[in-house]
Amino acid sequence: MRVGVLDIGSNTGHLLVVDVHGGAAPLPASSFKRPLRLAEHLDADGAVTPEGIDALTAFVADAVGVAEDRGCEEMLGFATSAVRDAGNSDAVLAHVRDRTGVELVVLAGEDEARLTFLAVRRWFGWSAGRLAVFDIGGGSLEIAGGADEAPDVAWSMPIGAARLARSFSTAGTPTEDDVRRIRHEVRVEIARDAGKLLRAGTPDRAVATSKTFRSIARICGAAPSAAGPLAPRVLDGAVLRERLPSLLTMSVAELGTLPGVSPSRAHQVVPGALVAEACLDIFDLPALEICPWALREGVILERLDQLSVLG
Repeated sequence: MRVGVLDIGSNTGHLLVVDVHGGAAPLPASSFKRPLRLAEHLDADGAVTPEGIDALTAFVADAVGVAEDRGCEEMLGFATSAVRDAGNSDAVLAHVRDRTGVELVVLAGEDEARLTFLAVRRWFGWSAGRLAVFDIGGGSLEIAGGADEAPDVAWSMPIGAARLARSFSTAGTPTEDDVRRIRHEVRVEIARDAGKLLRAGTPDRAVATSKTFRSIARICGAAPSAAGPLAPRVLDGAVLRERLPSLLTMSVAELGTLPGVSPSRAHQVVPGALVAEACLDIFDLPALEICPWALREGVILERLDQLSVLG
């Protein structure tokens, strides 16, 4: 069965076409994506701007065409924090549905954390023991933990890399006041509910997913994407703390030349690194392993489980 997974994130619209069948890992067949930066297309009231709605609708329409060309039998479309938190979320969804016929499901933050946790569990398997999973998106940070396929705890916080980047005093390099303010905001937000995860003790494996974590890990010396998804990758906390002072002084253009950083996301490197550092510090973790599977794979795996039950 060939399935199209349409992920409308805070940074990017991404259609992943995968071949799936029970008992096997989803096999990517093709990928179509486009920068949307919805987290940055918000007006003063927190509503997605007309330009943002038009860009989203055009992408979804193009993605439908790609899915049809690739022979997708089913399309699973979902949206995350940028649409979920928008003041005009219902209007955005209605506009996309009316123009494209696609009914986007808005995932709650807890569901994002839960599905990402499922993907990480399936990737590492039962031998990983109790997992702690961290996922930095453009609009939010998700944390989940547990010893089973469904996490014992899962929650979401509005401290994504793109959202934080929007709060810089000026476009470009953050000021010392920006860094101090964001660092404090992030740590207070994470620490508020940290006990949910800490009560269970030290996890057997602490894992990070998402493009932001992968980019930061690459900056800190992790293997490049060319090494393939099976190459082990780790974000070392000591290396991140060593690199962070220099990252804080770099321009967006300079950040965009770093390994693993795309120019369109360069402005998110610093806030993303501050969130990653906070996760390591607050949960007293020396490092985070990088998992190549995340929310999209979790959506696919849950759908496969549903088909297995029905069939």
